[in-house]
Amino acid sequence: MIGHNASHLHYIKRLPMKSATIPSVRVEPELRGAIEAQLQEGESLSSFVEQALRDSVESRRLRSEFIARGLLSRDEARSTGRYVDAGAVVQRLEIMLAAAKATKPAR
Repeated sequence: MIGHNASHLHYIKRLPMKSATIPSVRVEPELRGAIEAQLQEGESLSSFVEQALRDSVESRRLRSEFIARGLLSRDEARSTGRYVDAGAVVQRLEIMLAAAKATKPAR
Protein backbone atom coordinates (compact mmCIF):
# COMPACT_ATOMS: atom_id res chain seq x y z
CA MET A 1 0.00 0.00 0.00
CA ILE A 2 2.86 2.40 0.74
CA GLY A 3 4.22 1.95 -2.80
CA HIS A 4 0.79 2.81 -4.23
CA ASN A 5 0.57 6.00 -2.16
CA ALA A 6 4.09 7.04 -3.10
CA SER A 7 3.44 6.61 -6.81
CA HIS A 8 0.13 8.42 -6.45
CA LEU A 9 1.88 11.37 -4.76
CA HIS A 10 4.47 11.39 -7.53
CA TYR A 11 1.65 11.63 -10.07
CA ILE A 12 -0.04 14.44 -8.12
CA LYS A 13 3.19 16.47 -8.01
CA ARG A 14 3.28 16.50 -11.81
CA LEU A 15 -0.22 17.90 -12.22
CA PRO A 16 -0.52 21.64 -12.82
CA MET A 17 -1.48 23.53 -9.69
CA LYS A 18 -5.13 24.58 -9.57
CA SER A 19 -6.10 28.03 -8.45
CA ALA A 20 -7.44 28.41 -4.96
CA THR A 21 -9.84 30.85 -3.37
CA ILE A 22 -9.18 33.19 -0.50
CA PRO A 23 -11.83 33.30 2.23
CA SER A 24 -14.36 36.10 1.98
CA VAL A 25 -13.59 39.10 4.13
CA ARG A 26 -16.30 41.25 5.66
CA VAL A 27 -15.52 44.95 5.60
CA GLU A 28 -17.36 48.12 6.46
CA PRO A 29 -19.30 49.61 3.55
CA GLU A 30 -17.09 52.70 3.77
CA LEU A 31 -13.95 50.64 3.15
CA ARG A 32 -15.52 48.85 0.20
CA GLY A 33 -16.57 52.21 -1.23
CA ALA A 34 -13.08 53.62 -0.74
CA ILE A 35 -11.58 50.62 -2.52
CA GLU A 36 -14.05 50.81 -5.38
CA ALA A 37 -13.28 54.52 -5.78
CA GLN A 38 -9.62 53.61 -6.37
CA LEU A 39 -10.24 50.96 -9.01
CA GLN A 40 -8.66 51.71 -12.36
CA GLU A 41 -10.53 51.36 -15.62
CA GLY A 42 -11.31 47.70 -16.25
CA GLU A 43 -10.03 46.65 -12.83
CA SER A 44 -12.29 44.45 -10.74
CA LEU A 45 -12.57 44.37 -6.99
CA SER A 46 -11.24 40.79 -7.11
CA SER A 47 -8.17 41.75 -9.13
CA PHE A 48 -7.55 44.69 -6.76
CA VAL A 49 -7.72 42.38 -3.74
CA GLU A 50 -5.46 39.82 -5.42
CA GLN A 51 -2.85 42.48 -6.22
CA ALA A 52 -3.07 43.85 -2.67
CA LEU A 53 -2.40 40.35 -1.32
CA ARG A 54 0.55 39.86 -3.68
CA ASP A 55 1.98 43.25 -2.66
CA SER A 56 1.57 42.42 1.02
CA VAL A 57 3.28 39.04 0.66
CA GLU A 58 6.18 40.68 -1.24
CA SER A 59 6.47 43.43 1.36
CA ARG A 60 6.65 40.92 4.19
CA ARG A 61 9.21 38.82 2.29
CA LEU A 62 11.40 41.88 1.72
CA ARG A 63 11.05 42.96 5.36
CA SER A 64 12.07 39.49 6.56
CA GLU A 65 15.12 39.51 4.27
CA PHE A 66 16.03 43.03 5.46
CA ILE A 67 15.85 41.96 9.11
CA ALA A 68 17.89 38.83 8.39
CA ARG A 69 20.60 40.93 6.69
CA GLY A 70 20.61 43.33 9.64
CA LEU A 71 20.99 40.52 12.14
CA LEU A 72 23.83 39.01 10.13
CA SER A 73 25.53 42.40 9.96
CA ARG A 74 25.12 42.85 13.69
CA ASP A 75 26.58 39.43 14.38
CA GLU A 76 29.50 40.08 12.04
CA ALA A 77 30.23 43.42 13.71
CA ARG A 78 30.14 41.79 17.13
CA SER A 79 32.45 38.98 16.08
CA THR A 80 34.98 41.21 14.27
CA GLY A 81 34.67 44.26 16.51
CA ARG A 82 34.40 46.46 13.39
CA TYR A 83 31.59 48.99 13.58
CA VAL A 84 30.67 51.98 11.39
CA ASP A 85 29.85 55.28 13.05
CA ALA A 86 26.16 56.21 12.59
CA GLY A 87 27.11 59.78 11.68
CA ALA A 88 29.28 58.51 8.84
CA VAL A 89 26.44 56.35 7.55
CA VAL A 90 23.99 59.26 7.63
CA GLN A 91 26.48 61.51 5.88
CA ARG A 92 27.00 58.97 3.10
CA LEU A 93 23.22 58.52 2.70
CA GLU A 94 22.78 62.30 2.44
CA ILE A 95 25.41 62.41 -0.32
CA MET A 96 23.66 59.58 -2.16
CA LEU A 97 20.30 61.34 -1.81
CA ALA A 98 21.70 64.63 -3.12
CA ALA A 99 23.22 62.83 -6.11
CA ALA A 100 19.94 61.07 -6.85
CA LYS A 101 18.03 64.36 -6.69
CA ALA A 102 20.57 66.01 -8.99
CA THR A 103 20.11 63.33 -11.66
CA LYS A 104 16.31 63.21 -11.37
CA PRO A 105 14.68 64.69 -14.49
CA ALA A 106 12.63 67.85 -13.92
CA ARG A 107 8.86 67.65 -14.46
